[in-house]
Amino acid sequence: MSRSRPCKYGSVRVAVISVHTSPLAQPGNGDAGGLNVYVLQSALNLARRGVAVDIFTRATSSADPAMVSVAPGVTVRNVVAGPFEGLDKYDLPTQLCAFAAAVLRAEAVQEPGYYDVVHSHYWLSGQVGWLAADRWAVPLVHTAHTLAAVKNAALADGDTPEPPLRAVGEQQVVDEADRLIVNTDTEAAELVAHHRADPARIDVVHPGVDLDMFTPGDRAQARAALGLGDGPLAAFVGRIQPLKAPDVLLRAIALRPGVQVVVAGGPSGSGLSAPDGLARLAQDLDIAERVHFLPPQSRPDLVTLLRAADLVAVPSYSESFGLVAVEAQACGTPVVAARVGGLPVAVRDGVTGVLVDGHDPARWAAAIGDLLDGGPELLERLGRNAVAHAAGFSWGHTADALLESYRRAIADYGRARPPAAGRALIARRAGRRWTMRRGVVRNVATESR
Repeated sequence: MSRSRPCKYGSVRVAVISVHTSPLAQPGNGDAGGLNVYVLQSALNLARRGVAVDIFTRATSSADPAMVSVAPGVTVRNVVAGPFEGLDKYDLPTQLCAFAAAVLRAEAVQEPGYYDVVHSHYWLSGQVGWLAADRWAVPLVHTAHTLAAVKNAALADGDTPEPPLRAVGEQQVVDEADRLIVNTDTEAAELVAHHRADPARIDVVHPGVDLDMFTPGDRAQARAALGLGDGPLAAFVGRIQPLKAPDVLLRAIALRPGVQVVVAGGPSGSGLSAPDGLARLAQDLDIAERVHFLPPQSRPDLVTLLRAADLVAVPSYSESFGLVAVEAQACGTPVVAARVGGLPVAVRDGVTGVLVDGHDPARWAAAIGDLLDGGPELLERLGRNAVAHAAGFSWGHTADALLESYRRAIADYGRARPPAAGRALIARRAGRRWTMRRGVVRNVATESR
């Protein structure tokens, strides 16, 4: 390992697989969300520690360049696999062979032993990562982010369950991965319960927040920038789909006269079938004049929105962590969140916000009312606590924990192979010579026999 800048772990090169969504996509659009932020921010912070990261993702436009240098040490590789448009993530299993072939070809033109570890995100990527890690004789580290069984157990009314194909694919990846990374202890327990994962192979790594970007600021100034006046203001930030439950917030606000809401995000998942459904609900609830819809926000604009709100609502039915909850708290804004998944880790109940059991709009209206009716002193105290709490979640901490997991994966992988087999494997990899002919990868050593 001598290719990238030195760090205390030695020089490491990581192949990150993110099939269904690009780290360069705008969160809040389509399938882009917290996973995109996680992949990009963790890669940037790994690079600052001397790790070289190549992120393989599916190209969704003919204008996408084959490679994008995001920062020193971080490269995004846009893989052509299937049509650029018209595919959602439920269509992507048909394109995994094409995607995997492109990943293997990218590595084949490099020196043998180019990558030291594969880190896959979401089950589709795990299928590709499993093949790549096996072919390159390196460990596979996998982050599921969400599980089909967990999502199906907490479906919103009318939402579409995850297909059996996904549960089977997740089980395969869990069985093959050398290490499994989860956001919280709750997620670790779910992996064990639903997929019989070995607890000894699970590492808990909390996601982070960009503490240089998400900071407290002047609320009045932020509201003026958004064209919003005084008065109680709640915000929802995320993809517009039943899973994220923005309708629960609107139904709760309908029970709280005088409270305004900003909804920032675009339709996603089953929400694509009725992209204007939330706006129609606001009309039906007779609160349209109190609901302001914004498109997905850039990071600076998101900071402005989070500073402007009195509280941020995260009413999801399932949430492995809830990055926006930590981002809001870093801006000094309390959070009202569902007591599901990783949100009890992201939000300290009664200290930085409120956790709500269930999705009854009346219960949500009461929780929101308790905060808003408590006066500015309560909101300011919760906001100060929120900033202190969010300070414990940095992407630097995430990168350090990922490196520890990679180190364990590499060490365990080496110990699992007998010396003779290991020497044969090294010799085989060292003797591999590849070339490209008309875009097809060929093994010269094999073909010359």
